[in-house]
Amino acid sequence: MANQFSIFISRDGGNKKYASVLAPGQHEGLGKTSDEGISSWGWNLNGQHSTYHALFPRAWTIYDGEPDPDLKVSCRQISPFVPHDYRDSSLPSAVFVYTLVNTGKERAKVSLLFTWANSIGGISHFSGDHVNEPFIGEDGVSGVLLHHKTAKGNPPVTFAVAASETQNVNVTILPCFGLTEGSFITARKMWGKMMQDGQFDRENFNIGPSMPSSPGETLCAAVSASAWVEPYGKCTIAFALAWSSPKIKFSKGSSYYRRYTKFYGTSERAAVDLVHDALTNYKHWEEEIEKWQSPILEDIRLPEWYKFTLFNELYFLVAGGTVWIDSSSPSADVKSDQDPPIKVESKNIKVAEAEMNCRHSTGFEHTSTSGCNSSTGVGLKQNGNSTIPRKKRSSKHFSHHLKTEDQLDGNEDVGRFLYLEGVEYIMWCTYDVHFYASFALLELFPKIELNIQRDFAKAVLSEDGRKVKFLAEGNYGIRKVRGAVPHDLGTHDPWNEMNAYNIHDTSKWKDLNSKFVLQVYRDFAATGDMAFGIEVWPAVRTAMEYMEQFDRDDDGLIANDGFPDQTYDAWTVHGVSAYCGCLWLAALQAAAAMAQRLGDKFFAETCKTKFFSAKSEFEKKLWNGSYFNYDSGSSSNSKSIQADQLAGQWYTSSSGLGPIFDEFKTRSSLQKIFDFNVMKIKGGRMGAVNGMHPNGNVDESCMQSREIWTGVTYAVAANMLLAGMEEEAFTTAEGIFIAGWSEEGFGYWFQTPEGWTTDGHYRSLIYMRPLAIWCMQWALSPPKAIIEAPKINMMDRIVISPATFSLSLPETRVRKIANKTACFGNSSLQCTC
Repeated sequence: MANQFSIFISRDGGNKKYASVLAPGQHEGLGKTSDEGISSWGWNLNGQHSTYHALFPRAWTIYDGEPDPDLKVSCRQISPFVPHDYRDSSLPSAVFVYTLVNTGKERAKVSLLFTWANSIGGISHFSGDHVNEPFIGEDGVSGVLLHHKTAKGNPPVTFAVAASETQNVNVTILPCFGLTEGSFITARKMWGKMMQDGQFDRENFNIGPSMPSSPGETLCAAVSASAWVEPYGKCTIAFALAWSSPKIKFSKGSSYYRRYTKFYGTSERAAVDLVHDALTNYKHWEEEIEKWQSPILEDIRLPEWYKFTLFNELYFLVAGGTVWIDSSSPSADVKSDQDPPIKVESKNIKVAEAEMNCRHSTGFEHTSTSGCNSSTGVGLKQNGNSTIPRKKRSSKHFSHHLKTEDQLDGNEDVGRFLYLEGVEYIMWCTYDVHFYASFALLELFPKIELNIQRDFAKAVLSEDGRKVKFLAEGNYGIRKVRGAVPHDLGTHDPWNEMNAYNIHDTSKWKDLNSKFVLQVYRDFAATGDMAFGIEVWPAVRTAMEYMEQFDRDDDGLIANDGFPDQTYDAWTVHGVSAYCGCLWLAALQAAAAMAQRLGDKFFAETCKTKFFSAKSEFEKKLWNGSYFNYDSGSSSNSKSIQADQLAGQWYTSSSGLGPIFDEFKTRSSLQKIFDFNVMKIKGGRMGAVNGMHPNGNVDESCMQSREIWTGVTYAVAANMLLAGMEEEAFTTAEGIFIAGWSEEGFGYWFQTPEGWTTDGHYRSLIYMRPLAIWCMQWALSPPKAIIEAPKINMMDRIVISPATFSLSLPETRVRKIANKTACFGNSSLQCTC
């Protein structure tokens, strides 16, 4: 609660004074003037005339006539989230720009105060040994560094709070104040000084680092910026916050340097340069943000609610536990001396990276353009320099879609990227959910998206034989099976210990491998990155081969196994299912298209043949004349209408591939979903329920069948857009806005959950999947590469003998195909054939 902005206003020679913390309402325990802590401050804002407006990565807070009726105050908050800028978007900083408008007849002296506690919460809040230090930087930027010593041997963090001094703005600081009576300067005394003088003493800049805090003591700092505002005049004051924690350490000991250290070095004191650059570059950031957002905001075809929800759902890319590391360090994992090394029998782990070139016999070497090292982990580079010299950067223009610079500057190393499934489901890059969310990264930071796919491609070809118990069935299996796409990249040691999820054995799931093939093809088609396609192709083929075990009657179609073996991990499936079966059909189509573009014609034709057989069986077993049944079993919900039944069709259409089903079946299914799953739930004002019986009752067979999933609803809406059902699409998606983001909803803004029930009870706040709203924008305005992508005619088949109907191909043939691809697919490859 000490982290606040406050305002102090003096008029008429000091006869009129106003002061308040710029936070509305009387919080519990505050407003006690006898206290020495923050409760003694002036909490005088009632907020009745104050408003907050959000358009990520910016927000505006307007204080209209509070606390001074003749002063309008607005705070513009800016985060350096700039699409296609892989440097500035990695910076841990934020800017707060205050605009003061004097509507009165008297000159006003206005002082804004930025207070910050030397704390990250948790155990280290009261552990002591924290130090505050004043600084004077370049270009009028000055403030306080707050050096925080974390607990349990975790890496330290240094905060920087600062303001920009100009001809009209005077910046002063108070490096230290405390919240208790024993403090040398208490919060109450600090407030009194600001009430009296509207600023601190200039000598405070010269006092040097503070004494380390004592256990139980909270150390705070304050930065004041003061200016005179003439009658009917306007003034701007800018503050910034930066937090420098160069090292990320995971609980099993692996440590890495964060992405920004590539540009600022590995000292915590980089916070000085970070906060300086934030205050000197934020106008450039805003220019780039406006260039990106304006075409969408000015598109009169789009509903207003959609425009700002589209941008605001992006909050998760920075709030979802994001870890973005520098991958240029030469060493592998660095284990802390304080932690024991992970003991694993080497015979149980087969990291088969070499199989990208050996087992699949790609037979060529190439210069990596991925920015992703060949090792499974990238570790710390000890750098004695506190900072790395900054280079002046020219303004870069980028188009609404995959910027040409992303494709031309293929050698740029953009690091490695992790984000959580959700703050309640602590697993990195959960893949069945990333399937929906990945459109946001592909649209805005495509190189990050490709690197995530590279991580999973490498994982497909690896095996981890350590024994794991699966909670739902109580049986045991191994952590990672070769050929199976992992559920996630891990929790305690990402990249090195995958599959933190242990409810079911996900090596038996029927959606993950198909989703891998579909994402890889979409990304390949959208970026046109041939080197990426060649690099991940062995994993794509292996993933397809792996799925053959689930085609138990040789009809080309996979079947589910009577347990929740897909992303709906509480919803049991029997036999052929609409969701997994449609994804498999789409994966066959994508694999065929990718094989054809890479010169693997035999595999392309094999996938075509299997697709032809599988599609026939799929329609025979599931099509009922108006939609596809949930599954081919005989359970009470086998004929349920699943909102996500055409997920495969959605992906092929999003990737520039032809439709899986004829137009009648697609539109009929989507219309059924709209009429039942959407409109029968509160008149379409909550989104699409996952399961609905054909009699109009919600499928109550399990928790997930009766839930409305926010990200799935966005995906269904995108599918409707691709099918030409624009009105139904926006009505469907608007239900998520109404229930989650509007003032009449449940208050889930900036914490959009995985889903809610029909009465609004949520599950899993701050979740990855709602980023899927960007698949709607993808459908509305697909990249040129997708529009012009070569189409593959799945019916244009050659005759393949039954002996070669399997997707597994002879080794010699693979070697020949791969070598040919290496020679002719990309000039940067060094062919050794």
